Amino acid sequence: PGPARAASRALSAALLRRGGLVGGRWVETAAAFPVQDPASGEELGRVSDCGAAEARAAVRAAHEAGAAWGRLPAKERSARLRRWYELMMENKEELARIITAENGKPLKEAQGEIVYSASFLEWFAEEARRIYGDVIPASAKDRRVLVLKQPVGVAAIITPWNFPSAMITRKVGAALAAGCTVVVKPAEDTPLSALALGELANQAGIPAGVYNVVPCSRQQTAAVGEVLCTDPLVSKISFTGSTATGKILLKHAAGTVKRVSMELGGHAPFIVFDSANVDRAVAGALASKYRNSGQTCVCTNRFLVQKGIHDEFVEKFAKAIEKELHVGNGFDAKTTQGPLINEKAVEKVEKHIKDAVSQGASIVTGGKRHSLGKNFFEPTLLTNVTTKMLCTQEETFGPLAPVIRFDTEAEAVAIANAANVGLAGYFYSQDPAQIWRVAEQLEVGMVGVNEGIISSVECPFGGVKESGLGREGSKYGIDEYLEIKYVCLGGL
Repeated sequence: PGPARAASRALSAALLRRGGLVGGRWVETAAAFPVQDPASGEELGRVSDCGAAEARAAVRAAHEAGAAWGRLPAKERSARLRRWYELMMENKEELARIITAENGKPLKEAQGEIVYSASFLEWFAEEARRIYGDVIPASAKDRRVLVLKQPVGVAAIITPWNFPSAMITRKVGAALAAGCTVVVKPAEDTPLSALALGELANQAGIPAGVYNVVPCSRQQTAAVGEVLCTDPLVSKISFTGSTATGKILLKHAAGTVKRVSMELGGHAPFIVFDSANVDRAVAGALASKYRNSGQTCVCTNRFLVQKGIHDEFVEKFAKAIEKELHVGNGFDAKTTQGPLINEKAVEKVEKHIKDAVSQGASIVTGGKRHSLGKNFFEPTLLTNVTTKMLCTQEETFGPLAPVIRFDTEAEAVAIANAANVGLAGYFYSQDPAQIWRVAEQLEVGMVGVNEGIISSVECPFGGVKESGLGREGSKYGIDEYLEIKYVCLGGL
């Protein structure tokens, strides 16, 4: 619709930046790449296409700023992060509009992301003052044994497009609180959010070189990524994205034995047992599956429903999808389902549906592209799904809900765990013993029990198996950016 397109162009000029941020300065490059609105295909603007040279310059700037930032009293680092948080909250509407414009998600979801994103700066501003060491009782009377925690150094931050603000602050908040400096490489689809955060970081008094951003096109991504993963001045890599890309980065990082945090692909199961409250399970399923049009790493990818309530669940789930989900431009108030990020994403959803139907699956609702445009897809529900279908073997990352019928608890757990990844898992049950058993047996890093949305700043986010290494958020997140140093004082 015309009004939605006009709204997408009405972005705050005060927060829109087109150049990279290196050493506190906005850097323009000879080449630029377009940022497009996935809803309309319109160009939002062009951003500097940074390459290996700009990446190396950003690493040097971060390294040069590191000593002073790391030596600042924790209280001062806390105050700067707190001010950055306050500026994000003061500008949350403008920041949310940038997300909706470049990512496509509904404005209400984008507003929620900004509040969530800012909360990491608030949380780690507080954690900065709680980096405690230890005094260990020594085995010899003339010694004292101390343990210090110190920043690892320059951290390379590589982030995805699906949460273009929150995936940055969850990493950067922890890094800066620990005393590290960062170089951020945002996704080529959504660089404007990272650059807007840079503008606010400058306003918050984050010193030059502490927060650097090197946006680049898909063509330059490999070169920039290689610099960030191999430069000896970089001590730490934190990446959120696909498992395949994570493995490439790990190989690069191995050359200089860098610290790594990897939040990689998911394949989340959502189990509904016969004892579940079906209405609550349907509400949780709707929230877990269709947030951001199914484009989240923790969204459900496989629904496993026990035979006793299978038909009731499917019927109620289909009605909820048709009644509560509305496809449209993210700037339209009634929209709950925005566009997918690009046509390649749509094609993957189509491929999974075609494969499932060819093997006997049934389309209950949805199943095709929406009439609004090439990046829009109908929320889809499939039944008669088996574990041999592509949609149950790999992550769809789109608005597709495949339902598998199962008989026993052991069968459901076995299906859920038959994956080489393990980020999040969900199940609904009102049987206390079953809740304990299944929560302990699911091979994932995060479990939602009778709850479809589990992410929060206080809780450790991360996976097991090939879903990654390390944890983000929570009191544990800051440890990813700290080295432990043992000091032995002798001759006392």
